Amino acid sequence: MRGRPGPETAVKPGHMPWARLVSGPWPVLCVLAVQAVLSLRLAWSNTAFTDEALYLWAGHLQWAHWMHGTPIPAFPTYFSGAPVIYPPLGALADSIGGLTGARILSLAFMLGATCLLWATTSRLFGKRAAFFAAALWALLGPTLKLGAFATFDPLSTCLLAASAWCAVRTGASREFTRWTVLGAAAMVTANAAAYSSAIFDPVIVAVALLAAWPRPTVKVAMMRAASLGAYAVSGLILLATAAGGLYSTGIGQTVLSRSSGDDPLPVVLAQAAGWTAAVVIVAVAGTVFGLAAQGPHSRRTLVAVLTAAALLVPVEQARIHTTVSLDKHVDFGAWLASIAAGYALAKLTRLPGRAKMRAAACVACGGVAVLLAVPAYAQAQGLYGWANSAQFAAVFRPLAEHSTGPMLVETPSPARYYLGDAIPWQRWSSTWAVTTPSGKSIGAQPGVDAPGVARVYVRLITHGFFTLVALNADATPGLDQEIINAITRSHGYRLVSRVPYGASSYVIWERM
Repeated sequence: MRGRPGPETAVKPGHMPWARLVSGPWPVLCVLAVQAVLSLRLAWSNTAFTDEALYLWAGHLQWAHWMHGTPIPAFPTYFSGAPVIYPPLGALADSIGGLTGARILSLAFMLGATCLLWATTSRLFGKRAAFFAAALWALLGPTLKLGAFATFDPLSTCLLAASAWCAVRTGASREFTRWTVLGAAAMVTANAAAYSSAIFDPVIVAVALLAAWPRPTVKVAMMRAASLGAYAVSGLILLATAAGGLYSTGIGQTVLSRSSGDDPLPVVLAQAAGWTAAVVIVAVAGTVFGLAAQGPHSRRTLVAVLTAAALLVPVEQARIHTTVSLDKHVDFGAWLASIAAGYALAKLTRLPGRAKMRAAACVACGGVAVLLAVPAYAQAQGLYGWANSAQFAAVFRPLAEHSTGPMLVETPSPARYYLGDAIPWQRWSSTWAVTTPSGKSIGAQPGVDAPGVARVYVRLITHGFFTLVALNADATPGLDQEIINAITRSHGYRLVSRVPYGASSYVIWERM
C-alpha cells in the first residue's frame, strides 16, 4: 500500500514540465554525484585523523581477538560506541583499500543517508520537497566531511536515517509491524554504534506518531509510535544487559558523565550555526508556512518537531561547554531539519502565480542549493585540516622497531595505525593513560578525555620505564611540561629528533 500523499503533492505531474522532470530519479542522482565527488576529493587529502586511526587499529585487533584469541585492550571502557560494530567493518575496508577504502565505506553510508532522506521526504511532502531536502543536507560541510571520515558516525547516521524512514512507513502501511520492528532494530544498532545518537530517538518516535496521525485513527497512531519506542527501549536494555560492566563504564564516561569543557555557550552555538544555519533558517520558514497552511494539525506539528531537532545537539553541548565533535553530532539534526527545509522550499515554488514564475522559482531554489556547495566544501576542508602525521610516522617507525620497551607518545593513534602489528599494543602509552607490559592501564583520570596523573609519569620517567618518549605540547601541554622537566632531571634520556607536526613539532627522546 503506497503512503498517503500530503496536501503538498496536489500538483499533478503533467501540470508543468518541472514537475514531470522531478518525478524521475535524476534529481537525487545529481545530488548524490556532487556529494560523492566533493567527499572523495577529501578522502585522499590527509593522513588518518586520531579517531580514524584509533577505530581502524582497534578493528584489526578485534578481528585478531575473534580469530586467534589475541588479548586486546578494554576498548568498551573508553569508546563512545560499541567497539564490536563499526571498528571491525572499518578494518575490513581498510584491509581491502587502506585508509581510502575505509573512507569510501563511510561515503557509502552517507550516500545511503541522502537516499533515505529523499525517500522519507518524498513520502511526507512529495518529490519536489525531497529534492530540496537532499540537496541542502548533502551539501553541508559536516556531511561532506563525514563522507570521507572513517569513524562510526557515518554508520550511525545512516542507521538513524533508516529508522526515521521506517517510522514514516509505519504510519502509511498496513504492514506496520514489520516496519516498526525494522525501525527499532535500526535505531538500536545506531545507538550501539554511537552512543550519543540516542538523543534523536524521541524525535524519531515523534515522527512515527505524527506521520500516522490522524489516520487510520489517533489511537492506532499512538499505538504504533509507542510500539516503536517500546521495541527500541527493550532492545537497548537487552544489549546493555548482555554487554556487561565494561560497556556500562564506557557509556557512563563518554555520554552520561561526559566531562565539561571551557568553551563559552555563545561559541558552541555560533559554531553549530556556522555549519547548519543554511538548513535551520529555511526549516524555520517551513515551520511558519506549516502553521499558516491548511491541512492536518499533525503535519504542521511534524514540521516544527523536525526543525527543533536541529537544536538538540547544540543546546546539549552548550550545556556542557564543549565543541568537541560538535561538527559530527549536529549532522543528523540537520538531516531531520532538512525535511522541514525541503517542505518550505517546495511551498515557495507553489506560491500563486503563473506557471513560468513557479518554474523560475523552482530553478532558483535548486540553484541556491547547488551554490551552497562552494562554502560547504570550504567548511569541509577546514574540518579536514588536522596535522599530517606521515612524517612523524616515518621518523618514529625505525626507532620503535629497533627498541623493545614501553613507548610514550602524546597522541599515539596515528602512529599505531601506520605501524600496524609491527608493534604490540602493550608497548603503547599516551598522556591519557600508561599501559603496563601486562596490558593494564594506570594513571588515568576519571574522565576519558582528561590527561593522566602527572606524578605517575614523573615516577616512571625517573625509573627509566619508557624507552621512547614523543611529545608535541598540543593535546596535553601542562602534563607535557611536567614530563619534560622529569626527563631533564633524570639525565637518562637523549633528544633524537624534532619532527614538524601541524603547527607544532613532535620532540622525541630515547632512553640511554
